[in-house]
Amino acid sequence: MKKNNDLKEEQQKVCERYQSPAFFCGEEEKLGIALKSLTKSPIYGVRRARKDDTCGWYLWAGEFSDSEDFFSPMHVGHISEILPIAQKYLALAPGFKFIIDKNGYEDVWYEPESNGSE
Repeated sequence: MKKNNDLKEEQQKVCERYQSPAFFCGEEEKLGIALKSLTKSPIYGVRRARKDDTCGWYLWAGEFSDSEDFFSPMHVGHISEILPIAQKYLALAPGFKFIIDKNGYEDVWYEPESNGSE
């Protein structure tokens, strides 16, 4: 597990690399994560605008599903245990998306929200 300062530095570097302002998530904020999909690859992340107690991130692996129970809420503070490979991307601003895998593949881009669909 990374120390909070080390993680923030790593997140800041990712933001700089992709020319994004840093929108750090609080450990008590929630994100949507498709827990049942995490054995698959690649890993996808999409950040929407913050709302209430959520940071706006949705994370899943493999094929996306629009099923109502696809995503489960989880506190950001647990991501280090569940999906540590995604941690460094979580300060990217709303509108950013990423695809990564455990072999080092990384694709990060900004896509303004238009109709809210994937």
